[in-house]
Amino acid sequence: IKRHIGYMAQRFSLYEDLTVRENIEFYGGVYGLNRKQIKTKTAELLDYLKLWEHADKLTASLPLGWKQRMALSTALLHNPDLIFLDEPTSGVDPESRRNFWMLIYELSEQGKTIFVTTHFMDEAEYCHRLSIMRDGKIVELDKPQSLKQKYKADTMQDVFMKVVQKVEA
Repeated sequence: IKRHIGYMAQRFSLYEDLTVRENIEFYGGVYGLNRKQIKTKTAELLDYLKLWEHADKLTASLPLGWKQRMALSTALLHNPDLIFLDEPTSGVDPESRRNFWMLIYELSEQGKTIFVTTHFMDEAEYCHRLSIMRDGKIVELDKPQSLKQKYKADTMQDVFMKVVQKVEA
């Protein structure tokens, strides 16, 4: 099952004392890829995520936005169908956030199923469908526009506040 699932943790969890390339290659081994596959996939991901100029830099030297791209590369390395991204843009600058969401859309267009956890309600609106959870239970599940109509709200933040008020009533 693990070959069908990609996961990117909220906290950066790759090896800071390895280069970008070494991290990707290491995780290729973790996912059971052979040397040829690792070499090919590493090159593809360095291209796709525009990481070539950083390929031989120590991970510790990269800004958070680039580290997040690198973490995404390890989640995509084995070409999973299902990808979990835990707070993928937390702590990154606005340009990196926008670029990251463009990558998420590209992956979705490739037929990947992507679960994103976020506390940024403006980002939740980028999702095709979203769920709002309270105390570990899904209390709403629908398209952002449908939820805004249902709760007569202009923003997802307003929807969230109304859902929380409803649940707590």
